[in-house]
Amino acid sequence: MNSKQTLQRMDAALGVAGKTLDGVIAALAHAVSKEGRIDGELSDAYQGEIFQIAQLHSALQAARQACIYGELGNLEARLALAFGGQTLADLRGRLPNLTLHIPNAGAQAADFAANEEAAALIRETSGETFNSAVWEMLRGAAGDGVDSLGEEHRLLRSTFRAFADKKVAPMAERFHRENLLIPDELIREVSELGCFGAGIPQAYGGFQDRVDHIGVVVVTEELSRGAMIFGSLITRPEILAKALLKGGTAAQKEKFLPAMASGEKMVAISVTEPDYGSDVAGIAITARQDGAGWRINGAKTFATFAGRAELIGLLTRSEPDPALGHRGLSLFVVEKPPFYGHEFEHVPDGGGRLTGRAIPTAGYRGMHSFELNFEDFFVPAENLVGGEEGRGKGFYLQMEGFTGGRLQTAARALGVMQAAYDQAKSYAKERKIFGRTLGDFALSREKLVRMAATVQAARQSVYATARLMDEGEGQMEASMTKFLLCRQAEWVTREAQQLHGGMGYAEEFPLSRLFIDARVLSIFEGAEEVLALKVIAPALLKRALH
Repeated sequence: MNSKQTLQRMDAALGVAGKTLDGVIAALAHAVSKEGRIDGELSDAYQGEIFQIAQLHSALQAARQACIYGELGNLEARLALAFGGQTLADLRGRLPNLTLHIPNAGAQAADFAANEEAAALIRETSGETFNSAVWEMLRGAAGDGVDSLGEEHRLLRSTFRAFADKKVAPMAERFHRENLLIPDELIREVSELGCFGAGIPQAYGGFQDRVDHIGVVVVTEELSRGAMIFGSLITRPEILAKALLKGGTAAQKEKFLPAMASGEKMVAISVTEPDYGSDVAGIAITARQDGAGWRINGAKTFATFAGRAELIGLLTRSEPDPALGHRGLSLFVVEKPPFYGHEFEHVPDGGGRLTGRAIPTAGYRGMHSFELNFEDFFVPAENLVGGEEGRGKGFYLQMEGFTGGRLQTAARALGVMQAAYDQAKSYAKERKIFGRTLGDFALSREKLVRMAATVQAARQSVYATARLMDEGEGQMEASMTKFLLCRQAEWVTREAQQLHGGMGYAEEFPLSRLFIDARVLSIFEGAEEVLALKVIAPALLKRALH
């Protein structure tokens, strides 16, 4: 196989697939539009199709980025071809059924399903001959392809990888099995590396001399390789920092950002409520003015790290008129002392009470996720993000933060799947069964090659989105990347566990933890259904109409 020529053919075929999918999206857009606008009720009748379109479009964009990466070398090209071929096969198999109920879309899907070049590429980039050749390259390589980073980011990766290997990974199983809180000593050590300042400008004591989302991604991936909760340490300050940088007052930025960047103040984010999860605009917790501040009343749930955190980014309903919807929400910074147990109570100087109870979870342990109850809890007026100008803008500020949080969640997924693949590769090279190593079996090689290709395509998708965000764009792409990678992390960890057999299910092997941790990724920072139906697909449909 001439990898370079085949890569060019693959990129062209993916381009044809993209045009076909665009045609399907355009047909759906016209089916669900009324008076030139996408109609919500009409769209609801196609939720199944919309969800699949979001999946296929996200995978297709990752495959195109993988082809760019494939130009760096022979192994890189083979991994890009493996992922591209799988993406083509998925499109050809799913498009005909997907378009059954979309008017005027079936012919386009049928044409692509019969595309001979796509069929030829699928044959050439799959099967035992292809997989065997790629596995031999992977088995003999120190890594699995170049990282496509510049020198500065390679140094960053090396620094945080060494810390994760030496400090985080050895503790990961204890965090998980004993449900321990990450100790302050480790937080202090990682903060000295600049971890918490990765997304904060130098003017506020941070690590950034320019906008650098790839730096944040690299740090997050490497820490998550050691333990996903360590990658999660950065997510909450990243979300609040973006909101403060977007809409905070000068005084708020000076007060909070340096303390966050240094790791002096840990951060939690409190948005989800018992009755409102991804439906952020519907939240019910209230804030009412009282003298020199506000009184908060209501309940929140799944506020990760809220016990240990000194700062909580709290989204509340500050405007009593229910007709305002999301325009009636405001964002506050709640200050409190750290608590290290599974329950806490705090009474602020202005009166009222905040109580918290840690929620037992199957995985994602080490930070504790809390139920919070606010009873006339006093927050000073200066802690309303943006001051009076910020009233009613909390939803938009929170969404600004969530964009970075979703990119970071994708990076966490990347770290988890890389850790799982690394373990599977090592095990396949050493484990003997029926007189042969596990990697000598065709089915094992097929799994391992597809896993390696998926991880590398995922990485290039995250990098591409980070570059867009550096330019002030990429909001929809961040949601697509999060949507795609979190589902992929489930598959990669599942296959790694399967290759280990019973040992993969045993708690003494890290794969059982990786598999459980991967499962939560598609739920938090925007459930995958909500991202598909309310963020990704609407953007694609609106673009198709115009």
